[in-house]
Amino acid sequence: MKVSKDKVVSLSYELKVNGEVVDSANLQNPLEFLYGRGMLLPRFEQNLDNLSMGDSFEFSIPSVEGYGDVEADAVVELPRSIFEVEGEVDEELLVVGKRLPMLDNEGHSLYGMVMEVHPNHVVMDFNHPLAGQDLHFTGKVESVREAKPEELSHGHVHGNHHHHDEEESHGGCGCGCN
Repeated sequence: MKVSKDKVVSLSYELKVNGEVVDSANLQNPLEFLYGRGMLLPRFEQNLDNLSMGDSFEFSIPSVEGYGDVEADAVVELPRSIFEVEGEVDEELLVVGKRLPMLDNEGHSLYGMVMEVHPNHVVMDFNHPLAGQDLHFTGKVESVREAKPEELSHGHVHGNHHHHDEEESHGGCGCGCN
């Protein structure tokens, strides 16, 4: 069976940026996803199209087709008061380099990295951690199978699967179908 729309694909892989491994999935904890549903970078999926179980892959994705360029306007100053819970700021939360889950003005969740902490404000970077980076993937297609009807209707794979990005790590699928 070949990788194609609405097939469940299981991969082992390494992602390198500037020659350094920044993410990986192995046979014991593979990346498993529903192909063609927009869950992964479009260029990533295009490079897997028509591969079969056992096929190896190696490809690069330039930053512009990956997570985009670093955008200066994604670095913002926020009032320190927005980090208060019951009138107190948890100082362990505001550590330079720490990534924090936050909500934008429309209530969408996003992650930001603490860049600077000042008495009245905090500088946060909301660029994706891999923005501005070319991505190099190597790996193997571990399996390809038909999606179950409930996976198709929910738009994602059910069961144990590797979340390769902290923004996606939310424990369970969130649709009550564990």
